[in-house]
Amino acid sequence: MQIPITKSTTTNNIDVDKADLGFGKYFTDHMFICDYEEGKGWFNPRIVPYGPLPLDPAASVLHYGQTIFEGLKAYTYKKDKIALFRPEFNIKRLNASAKKLCMPAMDEKLFMQGLDELVRLDKKFIPKVEGRSLYIRPTMIGTEGFLGVREATKYIFYIILCPVSSYYKGGLTPTKIWLERKYVRASLGGLGDAKSGVNYAASLYAYKLAKAKGASQVLWTDGLTHKHFEEVGTMNVFFRVGDELLTPSLDDGTILAGGVREVVIALLKKWGYKVIERKVTYDEILKAHKEKKLIEVFGTGTAAIIAPIGELFNEEDKLIINENKMGELSTRLYNEIIDIQHGKIEDTERFMRIVD
Repeated sequence: MQIPITKSTTTNNIDVDKADLGFGKYFTDHMFICDYEEGKGWFNPRIVPYGPLPLDPAASVLHYGQTIFEGLKAYTYKKDKIALFRPEFNIKRLNASAKKLCMPAMDEKLFMQGLDELVRLDKKFIPKVEGRSLYIRPTMIGTEGFLGVREATKYIFYIILCPVSSYYKGGLTPTKIWLERKYVRASLGGLGDAKSGVNYAASLYAYKLAKAKGASQVLWTDGLTHKHFEEVGTMNVFFRVGDELLTPSLDDGTILAGGVREVVIALLKKWGYKVIERKVTYDEILKAHKEKKLIEVFGTGTAAIIAPIGELFNEEDKLIINENKMGELSTRLYNEIIDIQHGKIEDTERFMRIVD
């Protein structure tokens, strides 16, 4: 399918290698859009100048939360190429989220074609400096205008791009995390395993309270008993206890499967570490810390890749991990994945997809 392109008459002249990009502050010149109608399917794919979307005030996204999205990145690869990190994972996860919210599956070939052409068109926004990248946000929203609780019959899928700085401004610094045992991000039978706006809205209040206490994020516990750890902020979490790596299992459907999580598990197993996916209890981590067996704790996600955790605390407990220093394994994982993403070492597992 040929995708028509309407080029922007203006451009964002930001220096993506030197400017303080932050995250999600600056956007590229173009975006990919495609429409959907029940009985007609996906149609009218196009690349147009970045700008506002026309939206009915009664659109289902505004009233009933029909919105899902993804997050992935494009990198300067081997100095002169462009590569995407695991886009196949993201389209499959997008469609799994769509199913949970009664939204249509996005055509995988159209997704890849639209993404490739958009990234090629706006490739000048891909930083060449290591640690920086082009963040990609595919999104689907319900656009049919109606009032009444049901799924929409019309949708828009779109992709926007933004150049981003390294997640760590001052280097890999361990973070301070609040141990949440009151508020809930997701619960059994809910949407915890879908990447939907409703999950992020549910997390905002607890995050605001935690931030006021000096934490940079929240480590969630399960909604039923608050005995089991789930996610840390918007990332998956790993605990290095003795010679084992523990990470909460995805079986209950309350945790979002992460693309970086899968890569970390694959690398750890390749390096000979024992990785155990199961329910991880609050009490066992407390016990491991008291017995000096809790060696490292870190989060994994698209934005940070690896986020080392130096302190876990709440009103009852305070755990300082590895003297609040970056752990040996966290460092190795971060460097390995960054080197794969930029083509500095061989991509034996084919995590990268060359675009141009």
